[in-house]
Amino acid sequence: MKNIISHNNTSFDFLKGSTEFLNLTLNNISCCVLLLDKNMELQAFNDSLRSIFSNRENEDLLYVRCGEAIGCAHNVEEMQRCGETNYCKSCSLRESAIISYYENKPIFKEKISRGFYNSKGTKELKHLQFSTRSFKFQEERYIIMIIDDITDLTNTKEQVNTQESAIKELHAQLLKYKNIG
Repeated sequence: MKNIISHNNTSFDFLKGSTEFLNLTLNNISCCVLLLDKNMELQAFNDSLRSIFSNRENEDLLYVRCGEAIGCAHNVEEMQRCGETNYCKSCSLRESAIISYYENKPIFKEKISRGFYNSKGTKELKHLQFSTRSFKFQEERYIIMIIDDITDLTNTKEQVNTQESAIKELHAQLLKYKNIG
């Protein structure tokens, strides 16, 4: 197998019939991979959906709308279906999926920060990076949405920026004090 992989490292064509390999790969990456239809309903997803978005841990999520599956705070707070809340028209996740589906335009590495509910009913601020792309399979059009939780990275950057600002302020005060004395 190693020899086949090394000779075909630019393509996965040699795995065409291997659903086992595809499933192992998808379920072992840290990004959430969602396969959506035109109604934004999940047709398939990987295991990372349940680790990044834990609001419905033991429920069957197939054919559930995206916002409902990921615990969108707007969906929960307004008790409306995904696509029907006051915020859905301005949701960049939804908007990107729709653009990819209807305009066949891929969206890469967009960012969104907002609240999501976990399985304990607690609202958490999450920072996400996502990409969407449309494709056709067996005469049906689908959207693949890849979501990466960048909350820890974003929070760390914010802490560093706060600390840098404090250091600059202390430095300015030190210079001011030095000039007085």
